[in-house]
Amino acid sequence: MQQAGASDLHLSTGCVPMLRINGVLEKARHRPLTGDEVRLLVYELLSDTQVALFESAGELDCAYTLEGVARFRINVYKKFPGMAAAIRIIPHEVPSLDSLGFPPILKTLLQQRSGLFLVTGPTNSGKSTTLAAMVDYLNEQMKYHIITLEDPLEFIHTNKQCLINQRQIGEHSRSFADALRGALREDPNVILVGEMRDLETISLALTAAELGLLVLGTLHTRSAAQTISRISDAFPAEQQSAVRLGLSEVLLGVCSQQLLRRADGPGRVAALEILVATGAVRNLIREGKNHQVNNVITTGRRDGMNLMDQHLKELVEQGIVEPAEAARFAAEPQPFLAAAGGGAGRFGA
Repeated sequence: MQQAGASDLHLSTGCVPMLRINGVLEKARHRPLTGDEVRLLVYELLSDTQVALFESAGELDCAYTLEGVARFRINVYKKFPGMAAAIRIIPHEVPSLDSLGFPPILKTLLQQRSGLFLVTGPTNSGKSTTLAAMVDYLNEQMKYHIITLEDPLEFIHTNKQCLINQRQIGEHSRSFADALRGALREDPNVILVGEMRDLETISLALTAAELGLLVLGTLHTRSAAQTISRISDAFPAEQQSAVRLGLSEVLLGVCSQQLLRRADGPGRVAALEILVATGAVRNLIREGKNHQVNNVITTGRRDGMNLMDQHLKELVEQGIVEPAEAARFAAEPQPFLAAAGGGAGRFGA
């Protein structure tokens, strides 16, 4: 994986090992693996306790460190026939927000003492890396107690200006909700919630922000407007009005992201949609007018906001991304498809 510059490795009974390089799966130069070979390869990375958990549950999330190389996130699962594993590389070095190309508005929002900031996107869009870079920024700039709740632990932070305690769900706590409930009693300044996956966790995250903590979290949504809807829709209908009111008061912003193949070299680049909770945005959230959020983002460039399609257009015009690649992630793909047919950068008015 390291030699090939791969982000992921897939091992599966009866299949050739596959590497994901620049977002695309490619076959390794290897014959198909037998079930016994996959089991031997994977079990070598697991403890006896983890093997027992996998055998009983049929799936397992964990992490493995290869000293001097990298840390790896591993998901092992049973399938027909046999078993399989997806292994993702996590660099030892935590990247900075600057090295990832994020706009200055993220640092501005992170300087707020309390509130809720959400990083969203589909699986394999770099959310964990973005959150790690945010924690590293706080670690260098503030004197905070930061608690991270993750499943599994990915980037490992060392204390700089901050005290950072990292907890793995399943090993250090039974669930995100239990760990978040406990974190409220552990004198934190910042809580990172690796995944806001259920109503109880979302509710506790909102409560933590209302209590004056800075909460960083993730959701599997594709846009800022969809993120707001997902939070309110997680609650029963009779509670949604109160939830929208609470969210409008604590939300700092939303960063929705996608990873695209670069046209100017190897690797991938993040395309971003940024929502900043201005007064206009808070009013729309309270009134449940999520369908109007994109209009505010479009006109909110002075506040650091931009729609995903706006950033995609900039990446194409700068020659960083091909129009056809941008079209795959755009809400309105037609202008990008037209540009692909007429040459990069040839967008209509």
